[in-house]
Amino acid sequence: MRLSRYFLPMLRETPKEAEIASHRLMLRAGMIRQEAAGIYSFLPLGLRVLTRICRIIREEQDRAGAIELLMPTIQSADLWRESGRYEAYGKEMLRIKDRHDRDMLYGPTNEEMITAIFRSYVRSYKDLPLNLYHIQWKFRDEVRPRFGLMRGREFLMKDAYSFDLDFAGAKHAYNRMFVAYLRTFARMGLRSIPMVAESGPIGGNLSHEFIILADTGESEVFCHSDYLGFEVPGSDVDFESVKALQAIVDQWTSLYAATSDKHDAATYAKIPAERRLSARGIEVGHIFYFGTKYSAPMKALVAGPDGTERPVHMGSYGIGPSRLVAAIIEAFHDDAGIKWPEPVAPFRAVVLNLKQGAGETDRACEELYAALSARGVETLYHDLDERPGAKFAAADLIGIPWQILVGPRSLAEGKVELKQRSDGTREMLAPADVLARFGAEGV
Repeated sequence: MRLSRYFLPMLRETPKEAEIASHRLMLRAGMIRQEAAGIYSFLPLGLRVLTRICRIIREEQDRAGAIELLMPTIQSADLWRESGRYEAYGKEMLRIKDRHDRDMLYGPTNEEMITAIFRSYVRSYKDLPLNLYHIQWKFRDEVRPRFGLMRGREFLMKDAYSFDLDFAGAKHAYNRMFVAYLRTFARMGLRSIPMVAESGPIGGNLSHEFIILADTGESEVFCHSDYLGFEVPGSDVDFESVKALQAIVDQWTSLYAATSDKHDAATYAKIPAERRLSARGIEVGHIFYFGTKYSAPMKALVAGPDGTERPVHMGSYGIGPSRLVAAIIEAFHDDAGIKWPEPVAPFRAVVLNLKQGAGETDRACEELYAALSARGVETLYHDLDERPGAKFAAADLIGIPWQILVGPRSLAEGKVELKQRSDGTREMLAPADVLARFGAEGV
């Protein structure tokens, strides 16, 4: 993509309303635009990142056996009355009426609708287990939206819902998502730590928040530092094996890990001092078993092997892709801008023409850009007539992992400069050697 033909409205100044790094950088990098309090448009650069995040989420949900569908944003209030949540939900729910004076709502979540879908089609235990998910926009009318995408009113959410005949099946479904979440966040370059979360009136310990550590995190977390060295399950993990998945979950829940809400100072104090880790954290995912909370009142029943009908056991599993865009920036940035991990970066490389209009640099940039594109390397070519300093600043701000700097002085020696955004390392290489770095095995 040539920058001269792209829509990338970068800002020189930081908007006053931006309080945290991700909000500041997303606005300055031309990734989002605020349309109302807590409501944002995703501009092209931001949408590219969001799309990559959703792709990883889908791949890992599919790998774990979940099946994608798509539910609408507008829901009937009647479903929520069945579950008993319509009046209890509070002002966060945006309640509306259609032209026929029917009560509707802009969905803040989808437990009721997915339960209604399930009960319409599934009658027998032979059709279980089942896990259905979608990625859809939600709306919760926060009283004080802030921090950009970290706490907005409209947000993109991946909801998965599992259906099982009994608790044993539901626990295996829970473990599937537990392991899938570890893999999902690791593929985005994040080290997530599962921490025991509130399980509400149902009780039990099948509720975990997945937390990433970041200096600008929203809450304080406490854990055993050995979590930072745990090996994330590989792509060969067997999601059908109850024993294998339980072993992984057992390892990842074997040590102390708690948010400030669940922190037990006495238990934490038993950890050797050198192994205690207290830091700021950001929640990027939440998984939760809720049994028959919705299936019983909404009569989502299946016949068991003995022919007796019973309500199914359910669980829900959420990831906020739009929130993840901000969370990744909070974890990977410096004073100059964003430092995207390659799997979620909007482009993999950016070519900077340091003397636009000069024959040699123009020709070298065009050749590099064409060759990278031919190899399937998504590349942004900064071909605007701007000073080198402005191009350096723009490249650092938007955070593309690899910068290829093409200037007349280095070209005279038959070389260009390759800079890695993550750590600032630089190499002088022949153009052919730069291309070789982006070969079949990548940089």
